[in-house]
Amino acid sequence: MKTIKFTKLAVLAFLAFSLFSCSDDDDGGDVIMPTNTIADFVAENDDYSSLQAALEVTGLDATLDGSADYTVFAPNNAAFNSFLSANGFGSLDEVPTDVLTEILLNHVQEGEITSGALSTGYIESMATGMASDLPLSLYINTDEGVMINGVSSVTTADVEVDNGVIHAVDAVIGLPDVTTFATADPDFDILVQALTADESFTFVETLMMTDDPAPFTVFAPTNTAFANVLEELELAGLGDIPADLLSSILTYHVVAGANVRAGDLSEDMMVETLETGGFTINLGDNVTITDENGRTATIIATDIQANNGVIHALDTVLLPENDAIEIETNTIADFVAGNENYSSLLAALEETGLTSTFTGTDEYTVFAPDNDAFEAFLNENGFDSLEEVPVDLLAQVLLNHVQAGAIMSGDLSTGYIPSLAVWGTSEEPLSMYINTNDGVMINGMSSVTAANIEADNGVIHAVDAVIGLPDVTTFATADPMFDVLVQALTREDSFTFVETLMMTEDPAPFTVFAPTNDAFVALLDELGAESLADIDAATLEAVLSYHVVAGANVRSGNLSDEMMVETLQGGEFTVNLGDNVVITDERGRTSTVIAADVQATNGVIHALDTVLLPAE
Repeated sequence: MKTIKFTKLAVLAFLAFSLFSCSDDDDGGDVIMPTNTIADFVAENDDYSSLQAALEVTGLDATLDGSADYTVFAPNNAAFNSFLSANGFGSLDEVPTDVLTEILLNHVQEGEITSGALSTGYIESMATGMASDLPLSLYINTDEGVMINGVSSVTTADVEVDNGVIHAVDAVIGLPDVTTFATADPDFDILVQALTADESFTFVETLMMTDDPAPFTVFAPTNTAFANVLEELELAGLGDIPADLLSSILTYHVVAGANVRAGDLSEDMMVETLETGGFTINLGDNVTITDENGRTATIIATDIQANNGVIHALDTVLLPENDAIEIETNTIADFVAGNENYSSLLAALEETGLTSTFTGTDEYTVFAPDNDAFEAFLNENGFDSLEEVPVDLLAQVLLNHVQAGAIMSGDLSTGYIPSLAVWGTSEEPLSMYINTNDGVMINGMSSVTAANIEADNGVIHAVDAVIGLPDVTTFATADPMFDVLVQALTREDSFTFVETLMMTEDPAPFTVFAPTNDAFVALLDELGAESLADIDAATLEAVLSYHVVAGANVRSGNLSDEMMVETLQGGEFTVNLGDNVVITDERGRTSTVIAADVQATNGVIHALDTVLLPAE
């Protein structure tokens, strides 16, 4: 660990702060307290005469003589001499005043920051560069003492003055270009190795430029990102990547002619790179980039501002489309394409254009029907082949097998989840009823035969039947919570409820307020009946039709307080909103909605804890 020593300058500053002078007049005199500002400290120390001259030329001495607090990394005369020599200036007078102003401000932070409060990472100086009106970044490295931008070390820390704190440094901190941060920040060590891996590479010279093609926006992969891509491509090191391919990869991370900060990025923005390829920006909890191979990288640090551009750090190396890049993938689409038993599913994905959905990086859970399942589906629905199924219908049938995100079978539980399908009377996703009482069954028609087949972009569960688009009767028969309701709907040969509730035309769509088994048990007790058989057919038919609304897909969000709802039976009931949705029937009895928005193609179901009764 480098030791930061206090020199005589710090002692002198302390002594200067302790002194005061006074003048007495015949009336006793006024006490005049001397100041010890940053400007005073610089002016009173011969070793900072160059800094003093620079402050006076730029007018910044007044800024540092005020009451606002600043932190100044102060270069001494030797540091200024080295800076002038390195940049071809014979004296300070030869440095353009506007440039000198920004260089000085690149040593200044607002507020008082002691060395102990500094940590490794990026902070903002008060300087602005040619590429942006926003402050330039400073990279602070505290691994061994304090180093700024990899060029200037603190030699004496924490010299306290009236309006802030001074840290003496051994070099002028010049205005950084994008290569400054690449070389200063050890997180980019492998990137620097890549940029200089071949004698023909001119990346460093280019990225130091301040005129055309500057400014640059650099999406910079970290060391971990490079390690991961070498493993992905099954390469031992950077030396195994041909120079032309490495050059293509590196230029794919650079945008020329634009200083694109994080706030300038937008959803689905297509970005053209110096490599002539492009990638896509995705906004969300994190900003991600999708490259030409469908791979994604997350931006893990943004807006590292240099004089000639801006850097955003990436956790993954982006790869352009290139015949020399062989990426072995195991996406959901790869799994389907690589298994002959899923040739019908593959044909359906290709027919509907959904193959690309399952080759990307977004994660999905797919319940995958095999060839036998597709053959049975086609036969049952009167199709001789997949080509006879309307493409829009086939697309929604396929999406009715898909969930967003990767869901392992152990994470599934009995209940309703939305699929990605939308069809029929609502723009909301169709529901899926999952029953895990004995394995996993979907909508009462399709069972999982092989679970948890993991892919790069999700998980596959093989199923033995195609999951057709559900009508409201599908959920009634699939969900054992509605067993007694199904018995009631089918008790009499004269009842046409099932046929009606399967319709997709007038009087569809339907909104069904469906009583559970417990609701029917409670009703029988209320009526003093032992079973459904004790309720005469006319009464039962009236009760059942009192739970159905025709010609409307009324979801819970469409309900309002004291809404009067007209039923298929001809009567009405009243909706009351509160902590729960409560329905008051024509006899003044109440029922609570205990499950809402079970969406089918031809209507929606809401489960009730009490059977509603029409007026006597």
